[in-house]
Amino acid sequence: MKMTHEFVEKNIGWMIVLVILVVSVGGLVEIVPLFFQRSTTEPVAGVTPYPPLQLVGRDVYVREGCYNCHSQMVRPFRAETERYGHYSVAGEYVYDHPFQWGSKRTGPDLHRVGGRYSDEWHRLHLDNPRDVVPESNMPAYPWLARTPADTGSIEAKMRALRRVGVPYTDEDIAGAAGQVAGKTEQDALIAYLQGLGTALKNVR
Repeated sequence: MKMTHEFVEKNIGWMIVLVILVVSVGGLVEIVPLFFQRSTTEPVAGVTPYPPLQLVGRDVYVREGCYNCHSQMVRPFRAETERYGHYSVAGEYVYDHPFQWGSKRTGPDLHRVGGRYSDEWHRLHLDNPRDVVPESNMPAYPWLARTPADTGSIEAKMRALRRVGVPYTDEDIAGAAGQVAGKTEQDALIAYLQGLGTALKNVR
């Protein structure tokens, strides 16, 4: 059997095997080095693990599918950096499991939204988006203001995140439920949004 170009083109089985092999090797060559680069494995200055309330808010964000319409990745293009600020870097996301990078933008990118609007603006926006953005097609989330934030599983979540490298201390975990107690899911989600992208907010 001579492995010629003509032979591969005429034998679909061999073609499938060779394509898988080439794609696998190419993928490994591109992906594996990223696990050893400091720029992708160490946090940039100012990035810290999510406090308990923000962590609960992140879970609400994911549960409600906010990522389906909002990306969290400012790309290194002039049109984006002028609108949103410094482009996203991997070191901002080392504590995100999983990270929320994406290209879907039915709504605006949220990566640098932290501190851009007041908490009250966010409350109005979540209760009825058209009260603050008349052209918005985002659904309202009024039940978040009535739903208590989850305190029962926050400590277990933080322990799980510590196992994958997030540097939560025993003291952080022990006091987590107390920091979330008495808050609503809306409070938690707003806390999460207000923390997005603040580490590099003043960098141009």
